Amino acid sequence: MTETTIKIDRPLMRTAFILVLGTFMATLDATIVTVGIDTLAGEFDAPVTDIQWASTAYLLAVVAAVPASGWLADRFGGRRTWLVAIAVFLAGSVLCALSWSVTSLIVFRVLQGLGGGLLPPTGQALLARTAGPQRIGRVISVVAVVPLLSPVLGPLAGGSILAVADWPWLFWVNVPIGLAAILLALRYVPAPPPAAQGAPFDALGAALLSPGLAVLVFGLTELDGGTTTAWTALVIGAGMLTAFVVHGLRTRGVPLIDPRLFTRPPFGAAAFALVMLGAAVFGTMFLLPLYLQTGGELSAFETGLLLAPQGVGAAAASVLVNRKIDAVPPRTMVLTGIALVLLGTAPFTQLTHDPHDALIALSLLVRGAGAAMIGAPVMALVYSRVKKEELPRASGALNLLNTVGGSIGTAAVAVILQSRLTANAPDVPSAYADTFWWVLAFCLISALAATRLPKDRLTR
Repeated sequence: MTETTIKIDRPLMRTAFILVLGTFMATLDATIVTVGIDTLAGEFDAPVTDIQWASTAYLLAVVAAVPASGWLADRFGGRRTWLVAIAVFLAGSVLCALSWSVTSLIVFRVLQGLGGGLLPPTGQALLARTAGPQRIGRVISVVAVVPLLSPVLGPLAGGSILAVADWPWLFWVNVPIGLAAILLALRYVPAPPPAAQGAPFDALGAALLSPGLAVLVFGLTELDGGTTTAWTALVIGAGMLTAFVVHGLRTRGVPLIDPRLFTRPPFGAAAFALVMLGAAVFGTMFLLPLYLQTGGELSAFETGLLLAPQGVGAAAASVLVNRKIDAVPPRTMVLTGIALVLLGTAPFTQLTHDPHDALIALSLLVRGAGAAMIGAPVMALVYSRVKKEELPRASGALNLLNTVGGSIGTAAVAVILQSRLTANAPDVPSAYADTFWWVLAFCLISALAATRLPKDRLTR
């Protein structure tokens, strides 16, 4: 492989930067509002449980939107779909800032989530098609670090905004970034022709997959209460997803997401590794801030500062991944990353010994570096092995699984934490320490899936 073959030129890096602005906004907004829950509850004179739906509604809308991203990009083109998604996201942001009640805020968060859910998969597919299989590894190593930064930067940004401004600025902050992204994309991002302009929309698949996922995630988010509604939602959601798989295997048309993708090496192993990574990363970023603010009595801003080393580790490791992703086999890099995540998670199983803040920061630094070495090689591997016409749907499937993995991980550790708090009361650190052992288990399961990734390098 010659150096000119893998050269990353300025136009490609400019395109990557523009597209990553959309992903940054969408992923950051999933966490930035969590810091303002108490503020919003006071503003609208509503219980926290009602305000929490502002975050849940956004998540459900994202999950519902992602499956349609592939068809939309195939039908209307990747750039056009991405631009419309940005516009919808900005419209939702403006309306959220102008909300006059809890109900209006929740409705507008749904609109915002529909646009935000389309941005990462559409942007990644467009970037993969622009870069081509020879360059996608090095480019995706930069882009993939953004979702790892959002759980860290979201609370920090939200706390900083609320320290100097009113709550609407949690949403107004998106407007200048989004407008800049639109103007830059119109000028610099290429517009490849749609891959399957005449393909009919899989209406039955959409009626089963998106609502099924939304109902399933809703059930998971409510599971810690142990209510009949939560279990009913889980059963209905699982049933709809099963029906979608059967439909996807039998239909003669193009399904919204082709279940057969998961039977083709290395897609199945890569997808499963991403699911477990999402569960481990987002599960930890749910547990640790909660522990630091309740057990450690830190403010939201102080918590964000203590969590910042994870973002630093992810950013630093992305530089290494960028340089080595074409030279090191995906299996080697991913297993190394999982080992680092395990190493960085282990100290949190010892919270009963009240670890020093420096140890927590160092552990998060190691976790961030490890996570950056997992996501980018997995995505680059898939994007380099699928056909150009399959890129939008493959990207949608990967992002969907990562999102669902994060939802499952967060819901699972919430349920486990609640049970351990009840069993260990009033020993709160023991309850959190016990729950972190489950996060380690997620990492080990991810390692088993990673052993099935290819031994060969991305480019030879």
